[in-house]
Amino acid sequence: MTIRTRRLRRLVGARTSRGAQPKVVALGGGMGLSASLAALRRITGDLTAVVTVADDGGSSGRLREELDVLPPGDLRKALAALCGDDDWGQTWARVIQHRFISEGELHGHAVGNLLIVALWEQLGDHVAALDLVGKLLGAHGRVLPMSAVPLELQAYVRGHDPARPDEVSTVAGQATVALTPGEVQSVHLVPHDPPAVPEAVEAVMDADWVVLGPGSWFSSVIPHLLVPDLLKALTETKARRVLSLNLAPQPGETDGFSPQRHLEVLARHAPKLAFDVVLADEAAVPDQSSLCDAAKRLGGTVELAPVAATDGAPKHDPELLAAAYDRIFRMHGRIGPWR
Repeated sequence: MTIRTRRLRRLVGARTSRGAQPKVVALGGGMGLSASLAALRRITGDLTAVVTVADDGGSSGRLREELDVLPPGDLRKALAALCGDDDWGQTWARVIQHRFISEGELHGHAVGNLLIVALWEQLGDHVAALDLVGKLLGAHGRVLPMSAVPLELQAYVRGHDPARPDEVSTVAGQATVALTPGEVQSVHLVPHDPPAVPEAVEAVMDADWVVLGPGSWFSSVIPHLLVPDLLKALTETKARRVLSLNLAPQPGETDGFSPQRHLEVLARHAPKLAFDVVLADEAAVPDQSSLCDAAKRLGGTVELAPVAATDGAPKHDPELLAAAYDRIFRMHGRIGPWR
């Protein structure tokens, strides 16, 4: 156990003894949301993940096409991130993330994807099945899909065809949007007004803090703002809101984007949504003044903290990110008593 971990556990232990844990909802998908959850589970025992369901690639895409189900991959990743650091948690995290390697139809499928889909078919209830998987894993939090219907992500992209660099075309599918060589202008969902999962809306409305990001900006972060009931909840909740930025632009989706441009495109998709805090790694912000101006237009302030892994890879360190979130939660006040 590292010194940082011991400090965090002492802090959380003191908070728990006072019955003072914040209710936190984290929204996103893929590895970005996993990073946030791995940090947040260290500082609160009241954590809900709301996960995008527009993935159409890999194992998720195959299961979605064959069985007409929600893509389970990002839900599986969120559950794995919520597994504890003990032997039970880490064993199950490895099991559900395990992918079969074969010459047959199972090749590339993740165990967790098959488990989740099997329980959906057995129970006929997305939320109950995910709760049961979480119970099996000993997950430190709850995982919910943002919608109960499979969604298709579509994007308007300039220069998707390199031979026509100025042409704006419609690109369909999350996997295709994530890898486009062009410049994403905006994204939308099909159907255009998908229903939100009621439990996700309730969690946002009842939260003390809502965390959006980090993650693939157009395919994992912004899609939450395109579900009308979820956007309404995010806008009307009394919770404070944190926007957590990526450490580097993502090849394909956000090549050449500055930190402040991430805020600008998000605001174009949800102009009425405000944030209290924008969290970024100082080393990833070359122009702090411009980022502060962009955050101010969203109603918030910028918090700079060392949250990147120390090995130089563009990924978040869960302990450093946990420390940053904890500091934000303590320094920026709260709405009502933490329950």
